[in-house]
Amino acid sequence: MTDEQVQQHQETEHAEQQQPEPEVQDDRLLRLAADFENYKKRAARERQEYVALANERLIAELIPILDDLERALSAAEDHQEAQLEEGVRLVHRSLAGLLERHGVTPIETDGKFDPHVHEALLSQPSEAEEGAVIDVVQKGYRLGERIVRPARVVVAAPPQEEPAGDA
Repeated sequence: MTDEQVQQHQETEHAEQQQPEPEVQDDRLLRLAADFENYKKRAARERQEYVALANERLIAELIPILDDLERALSAAEDHQEAQLEEGVRLVHRSLAGLLERHGVTPIETDGKFDPHVHEALLSQPSEAEEGAVIDVVQKGYRLGERIVRPARVVVAAPPQEEPAGDA
């Protein structure tokens, strides 16, 4: 053998020694796959725990509002109209405050109709500018930038022209 052949033979043996055996490589791949599956299960479990925690917090804040509503209903049974109205207003303020603290805001309905945040239920002749929102049937809400429920509105149509009478 020449020096060159000896050197190639040594390099080949050295490269073979560095390559892990197929069984070892398969074992590593199986362990890696198992670790990844465990990670996916752990991440899914943690996500469920976060959702449960968020729901628990929201429910804990809704319970006092439910208590207020029950007090208002018991006042209605006793025919105490002034207390009933006050109780319902208290419940409304509490619930609106809770929603606001969690990032829920009402959708503005002043001005022109916006199809991204408004749902037109009806177009009605009006003296207002064509396309203006003239009545709100149901308030809309957004959570951050997402629309939770569009505002259901009545939109102004051009005024109807009265038919010309024959004279």
